[in-house]
Amino acid sequence: MNSILALKLFLVPSLIYAVTLAGRRWGPAVAGWLSAFPIVAGPILLAISLEQGAGFAATAAEGTLMAVLAMIVFSLAYAWASGRMGVAGAMPVALGAWALAVAGLQSFRLPLPFAALAVVAALLLAPRLFPARSGCAAPSGPGTTGTMRTTQPVRRAGDLPWRMLAGAVLVMSVSAAAAGLGPRLSGFFAMFPVMGTVLVGFTHVQAGRDSAVQLLRGTMLGYFAFAAFCVAISLLLRAQPVAVSFFCAFVFALTIQLLAKAASSRRQAT
Repeated sequence: MNSILALKLFLVPSLIYAVTLAGRRWGPAVAGWLSAFPIVAGPILLAISLEQGAGFAATAAEGTLMAVLAMIVFSLAYAWASGRMGVAGAMPVALGAWALAVAGLQSFRLPLPFAALAVVAALLLAPRLFPARSGCAAPSGPGTTGTMRTTQPVRRAGDLPWRMLAGAVLVMSVSAAAAGLGPRLSGFFAMFPVMGTVLVGFTHVQAGRDSAVQLLRGTMLGYFAFAAFCVAISLLLRAQPVAVSFFCAFVFALTIQLLAKAASSRRQAT
């Protein structure tokens, strides 16, 4: 097995495993914050840079940055559609909204500084656009009444392998399709909502709609670091070796991630 295939098969499922455990320990908002870190798009961009070259990946990273806007559309579409539909209805709506957003974003191209400003502005606005918590319970099981109760996560011991398998399949599919799409569209597909599809779907089924929406809201905070990662990758890959570029971009994104979380915690404390 070559290193790129191993990266696709094992790294992302392992990260899904870690984020799932973090969500069970600290709640869906923390899981959303962690899942927005470039733990899927990062490995995909790395695989693209190793397979297609650094210049190709640098251009792809610009597309991935703009794709954050499509992910905001995905998150808001799922949050609102899930109020009337279950997972089986809301997920196709959200994925369709993501596809329409990507098609629209493909029609124009912003210089990197303006693209970064547009993403930051959208991330500052997005949390205000989510629906309020409904206070509804998680879906009732057989033999339960229809009364309202506090939502508690339903932990299923056998769900983690399925989450990891779903993540591996999605990453393999996206990276395989991206190779023939050109660098910009490859970047958009690197931001395919892998974590959103896997984590949000399982969270909704097991812990209810409010927890799924809370997870999606948490991703908005994490996308600041994601945007920083994309900007750094796009700039560094044009001047530095691949390993140095990804290491520096990861450190930069992690710094932004921690600063954003600290700022959010201070705001909530006041």
